[in-house]
Amino acid sequence: MTISTDTDKFKAHRLSVAPMLDWTDRHCRYFHRLLTSQTLLYTEMVTTGAIIHGKGDFLTYNQEEHPVSLQLGGSNPTDLAYCAKLAQDRGYDEINLNVGCPSDRVQNGKFGACLMAEPQLVADCVAAMREVVDIPVTVKTRIGIDDQDSYEFLTRFVQLVSEQGGCEQFTIHARKAWLSGLSPKENREIPPLDYPRAYQLKQDFPHLTIAINGGVKSLTEVLDHLQHLDGVMVGREAYQNPYLLAEADQQIFGLDKPIKKRSQVVQEMYPYIEQQLTQGAYLGHITRHMLGLFQSMPGARQWRRYISENAHKPGSGVEVVETALAKIPYQELNV
Repeated sequence: MTISTDTDKFKAHRLSVAPMLDWTDRHCRYFHRLLTSQTLLYTEMVTTGAIIHGKGDFLTYNQEEHPVSLQLGGSNPTDLAYCAKLAQDRGYDEINLNVGCPSDRVQNGKFGACLMAEPQLVADCVAAMREVVDIPVTVKTRIGIDDQDSYEFLTRFVQLVSEQGGCEQFTIHARKAWLSGLSPKENREIPPLDYPRAYQLKQDFPHLTIAINGGVKSLTEVLDHLQHLDGVMVGREAYQNPYLLAEADQQIFGLDKPIKKRSQVVQEMYPYIEQQLTQGAYLGHITRHMLGLFQSMPGARQWRRYISENAHKPGSGVEVVETALAKIPYQELNV
């Protein structure tokens, strides 16, 4: 495996697509990689328990996904270290510890956002993983939890995890999390965004790589945040409007390369779809990630509807996507 240089690590963090449960699976990441070669992609959160005790291979990914980071959920340093080593051996480019998810299920497992209240434990977890891997070990967290939402609370957490755990890279979801009373969906929308707090964190910890997450909807916003921070993580917008990523290599990473047309991206998915179907995948599990590609364009509704109504039928193949693409007006295929 080739280990990225420090410069490459920094570049990869300029833009990333957030880990999103039930969304950013390997099919989604392959599709996103066709749109952008440089953006860092994250897996869904995978718990240490699933990796160690679950049936199936929870570390499977496509080699085309690089750079790709595995997000782990857990709070046992020994288990996290074991899983991190497995992930490095499988070729992942980064390990990310989830300290941001507020769901009850996650809290019951003692991981996610509730770990903000135990910075020493987070530091121990990071240190244990860093002891056994050479790839970066990063942390994704909130700006606070419940009534523990002062800037001092956040800085104490970052300082302890960085100094005692050795963590050099943090992604800050610029909302606090309510551990009770709000659903995970509400926790992504109701607590107000506080970007200046993340900006201040970078000023106070200039030696750390600080990225921001939450509410970012355009590459223009990404560039604005990059005036203050090292990186930006885009979540739901990158999933629901994936063509947002099509100009990322040019605008965010400065590459001189042509921008792919939407129709080109669809056609580049055909070989992958056919390969996955021969391996037992279901068409709908792949195409659901492609539904937003023509968002706000003529024919977008027909594209979504045809795929949604036909991709789950027995024996459905790439012809479903071809037929759906034909429902986009010809002139729009060149945009």
